[in-house]
Amino acid sequence: MYKIIKSFLFLMDPEKAHHFTFSLIRFLHKIPGIASLLKAIYGYDHPKLEKTLFGLRFKNPVGLAAGMDKDAKLFNEFGNLGFGYVEIGTVTPKAQPGNDKPRSFRLPKNDALINRMGFNNEGVKAAAERLKYRKNRSVIIGGNIGKNKVTPNEDAIKDYEINFNELFDVVDYFVVNVSSPNTPGLRDLQEKEPLTRLLNRLQELNHAKPNSKPILLKIAPDLTDSQLDDIIDIVRITKIEGVIATNTTISREGLDYSKEEIEKIGMGGLSGKPLTKRSTEVIRYLKQRSNNAFPVIGVGGIHSAEDAVEKLKAGADLLQLYTGFIYEGPGLIKEINKTIIAQNIFK
Repeated sequence: MYKIIKSFLFLMDPEKAHHFTFSLIRFLHKIPGIASLLKAIYGYDHPKLEKTLFGLRFKNPVGLAAGMDKDAKLFNEFGNLGFGYVEIGTVTPKAQPGNDKPRSFRLPKNDALINRMGFNNEGVKAAAERLKYRKNRSVIIGGNIGKNKVTPNEDAIKDYEINFNELFDVVDYFVVNVSSPNTPGLRDLQEKEPLTRLLNRLQELNHAKPNSKPILLKIAPDLTDSQLDDIIDIVRITKIEGVIATNTTISREGLDYSKEEIEKIGMGGLSGKPLTKRSTEVIRYLKQRSNNAFPVIGVGGIHSAEDAVEKLKAGADLLQLYTGFIYEGPGLIKEINKTIIAQNIFK
């Protein structure tokens, strides 16, 4: 069924297809019985899939990565498609349109995408308001936060503070995004000194709350081993809960397209199958180098159950889908969960 839907969607501009899909999912969920039917088709519950991590109980380890439900419009509906958790955002304090269109491109020869969306979103207040109406409390919700494009890096902490305070009561965990390649200068915040300062400030706010919430850091796949060592040290110093590895890459290696075709697309983050190997390498490095000191959520190039298992065996504690979900459909979630049980991955 999804192959038919995908063939239709792939005739459309990627961003238009995204909005069409959201409208379709929203419409279907207004039909009585559809939510239950989708749960029956795509859901797969098993006690061995349940995992408790940083104080949260995940019904299964497969989550929806940030970037799909930027404005927290379909988190309830995505929960019905089998996801164990949904990460909304990236949100910013003020609404912003993002970069100029076109800004999303398919590379079907490589099951990949290039995007330079630029944190287009309606602002953190709009997302927070929608999150007040969560229906499915068994699905964990994460809040991915970033800074506005016009905010200089020296004032970035203020943006993250605003996001943190606005979302605190309506999400279960936070993700600090300083690794998107589509906001000018953002990746400079991954350097050790500014990143440590940012995370320490968020932890100050966190510990001032009656009940603190997990804070994770999303990192780029383009970091060197030395920079990954810095990340390990930063996690230790700031005592955040863990890392999401990885965001999109600025690399264009191994693509089955000419240099001219790639240059025509232009700047942006590459996701999908070309990222599979590198994201797994980063997961393994973080886990081995830190002596398994903190949880790592694995994301990047998961297009099959085998890809997912490889990341889990590399040390990932949870998984996230984005491009694989677009190319393979919601059936991939169930396939991964069934394979985890069949191979007794979570013993």
